[in-house]
Amino acid sequence: MKIENEIISSVIAAVKELYGQDVPEKMVALQKTKSNFEGNLTLVVFPFLKMSKKKPEDTAQEIGEYLKKNCANVIADFNVVKGFLNLSIAPAAWVGLLNTINADPKFGEKPVTENSPLVMIEYSSPNTNKPLHLGHVRNNLLGWSLAQIMEANGNKVIKTNIVNDRGIHICKSMLAWLKWGNGETPETSGKKGDHLIGDYYVAFDKHYREEIAELKAQYMKEGMDEEAATEKAKVEAPLIKEAHEMLVKWENNDPEVRALWQKMNSWVYAGFDETYKMMGSLPCPCSYNQHNVGINQAVGDVELLIQGFDVWKIHLQQLLMVGNEQIYFHRSVGYF
Repeated sequence: MKIENEIISSVIAAVKELYGQDVPEKMVALQKTKSNFEGNLTLVVFPFLKMSKKKPEDTAQEIGEYLKKNCANVIADFNVVKGFLNLSIAPAAWVGLLNTINADPKFGEKPVTENSPLVMIEYSSPNTNKPLHLGHVRNNLLGWSLAQIMEANGNKVIKTNIVNDRGIHICKSMLAWLKWGNGETPETSGKKGDHLIGDYYVAFDKHYREEIAELKAQYMKEGMDEEAATEKAKVEAPLIKEAHEMLVKWENNDPEVRALWQKMNSWVYAGFDETYKMMGSLPCPCSYNQHNVGINQAVGDVELLIQGFDVWKIHLQQLLMVGNEQIYFHRSVGYF
């Protein structure tokens, strides 16, 4: 029996014996004792004054004495502050409660049923242009832990991982590999796929910075101020222009660009899977854009089958075009 329940039963018995009245459980108000008073739980005695026909302090004192005598296994001591009876819980009661909790491996958990609330938790969601890092470890552990907590509280939980495997940042790695990779693969390099692709993302940035520096110096010689020259150089650098051209080709389903994208992403996925398996916190299912090309190209209602039994309908609406790249947002998500 919980400590609170035992106290409530004893208070009902006390009122019956002391004042000859039966009281319902809802009349017994227990609350946490305020930090500036001694005790663990506080009984509000004002509801019993009509029965006792005594002052609040006297009523609290009588009930406290009864509890200390007849409920000694739970109540170690008490003190009275006006109409409030502060109760100190006996150490043996705390030990008994801890033993009860320890004996039940599912203590406090609620079973998941067909009528349980449905909760989707998205976590990890890395980019495929670099390896998983310490920030992803933190995100994975927090996401997995939250999913376990939500399920233990009786929710039907779906864990999902939306991998950000398209966009200009992905094209940067692809372009760098084409320019300086010489056909290198995870097998020939001895590197995890995500680490290998990350190297080419860094290589792109290195060469891009060099081009920016050259153009910036040129523009400043032509009379531009430093800030304006820097911003223009970032846009006019040949490497970033090539990356945007590759992105446009991707949007237009260029077969060579798409094939390269799928090949390099597959290396990254394999590297990610190694890390996820080692951590034991894999968020499933993983949603890759290469498996959802129709979604990227569709505007309107799209039904997604999640884990084989739950259907979500997502309305995608095109927002704008940036360099011929289609940008979408989820206008509404509904569960059916």
